[in-house]
Amino acid sequence: MKSAAIISKPSKPELAGILPDLLAWFRQHDYHLYLDQETAGYVTDGAEVVSRAQVGDKHPDFVLVLGGDGTLLSAARAVAHADVPILAVNLGSLGFLTEVPLAEMYDTLEAVNRGHCPLEERSVIQCQLIRNDECLMQHFALNDVVVNKSAISRLVEFDLLIDGHFVFNYRADGVIVSTPYSLAAGGPILMPSVDAFVVTPVCPHSLTHRPLVVTDRAKIELLIETGEEEAFLSIDGQVGTPVQQDDRVICQRAGHTVKLMRIRRTFFDVLRNKLKWGQR
Repeated sequence: MKSAAIISKPSKPELAGILPDLLAWFRQHDYHLYLDQETAGYVTDGAEVVSRAQVGDKHPDFVLVLGGDGTLLSAARAVAHADVPILAVNLGSLGFLTEVPLAEMYDTLEAVNRGHCPLEERSVIQCQLIRNDECLMQHFALNDVVVNKSAISRLVEFDLLIDGHFVFNYRADGVIVSTPYSLAAGGPILMPSVDAFVVTPVCPHSLTHRPLVVTDRAKIELLIETGEEEAFLSIDGQVGTPVQQDDRVICQRAGHTVKLMRIRRTFFDVLRNKLKWGQR
């Protein structure tokens, strides 16, 4: 039997009007359906309710994400390791990853059901926090890994190493290690097909410190020098922990990818639409 899962953004009242018809579509097309707890807060109607963290364990044929880029990032961490494709429908005002508008949801679902919706693979950052040679935390990021200052008036000092080679030391408000599809802190816009990661200092103390593009096969290491101050590590802006003097943050390409089900628009179509670039 075909199966699918729905993951929804919390506190979206419009879902109460969207979900009954959506569940009816899945029943008509003979899908067994899993709902995360946010979705089930609006309607269940015979579907199986599971926690978001358990969705990947059910191995549905695909996951339908209703929300914005933040909801997609959370869903990707839950299901990408299980090789489950994601179809993301944008319910927000802006979204670079959630490119399918609500008005095109059913047409896109029909294409998925017929096997006519292309898949696009996106690389993932595996981030580890190392303290005294012990791994305290490991998470996966589809968008970015950020280390920034905690105190308002303090800068954070970093050593940057690529593949074990010292690159430079700098002081800044923070640093961002991002995949090609992040538009963080004024870094470059890269096509998602570029096999690269970007290291971007946030408000660096020196004007010579610029965003650095490296191959996504590189091992990126940040040695944190905070003194008595704490800094903060965040993953996709959703998972985080304090970091301290001599902690190491290691970023490298994960062993799995995120598989996004896309409608047939080019990357540049999305940029023009989302960034309001002028038309010819």
